[in-house]
Amino acid sequence: MLNLFIICIILGFLLLVYMFIEAHLNIVRKHEFSFSNTPLEKPIRLFFISDIHRRKVHSSIIEQMKNQVDLVIIGGDLVEKGVPLKRLEQNIQRLSSLGKVYFVWGNNDIEIEKKDIEKIFNKWNVVVLKNAADMISHQQNEWAIIGVDDLKTGHVDIDLAFQGVEQDTFKLLVSHNPRILKSLTEEHGVSLVLSGHTHGGQIRIFGYGPYEKGKTRKYNGITQIISNGYGTTKIPLRLGARPETHYIEIKSN
Repeated sequence: MLNLFIICIILGFLLLVYMFIEAHLNIVRKHEFSFSNTPLEKPIRLFFISDIHRRKVHSSIIEQMKNQVDLVIIGGDLVEKGVPLKRLEQNIQRLSSLGKVYFVWGNNDIEIEKKDIEKIFNKWNVVVLKNAADMISHQQNEWAIIGVDDLKTGHVDIDLAFQGVEQDTFKLLVSHNPRILKSLTEEHGVSLVLSGHTHGGQIRIFGYGPYEKGKTRKYNGITQIISNGYGTTKIPLRLGARPETHYIEIKSN
């Protein structure tokens, strides 16, 4: 009986070690999309990262993406309560080395003083998209990146976010919470949505978790990437929902 107890303790410890290692992997997933409304000679190249929380963006990811992307998108939950501002700035500095950085708010970001976050954003020229859009020039074509506030705030304003965006331009929308997809219609003309928030369930027991694993899906003709995210919340452990970042190429159809 004692031997069985010792074996269980050892197995439990090894499982925790495995979950800790899995939570700190540095994975870049590659996605290629073609859309009919993107007349491009060269593809749009994006780096998307969400739910960083307490993690430090690893230098191996930065080296892998160096000179490979046109811009960086942070899909919310860059921080949470207790994250040192020094770490926040270090992450922003590293991501800014890849290209211009865009950011949307997540539900945990509001746990840090907004003015402290914005001070760092201003220093590194991070563009915050809160129910707003930015028109980006690419190979003599323009496309729109649109960001909305987090659904938890109750301040999502779709109409405001689309102001000034022409109907026939390529549109990419970023929302921390993937449920934003249900608020979009065919008339909005969005081709691609980037989201995080779910952590893929973070800890999945026998394949089951509180949320589905990250995936790419289509809904009402709109393509959406739901990321497992890069960091963790509550405890620095993962099981069956590996952390991930995303390299995205958007080409002409």
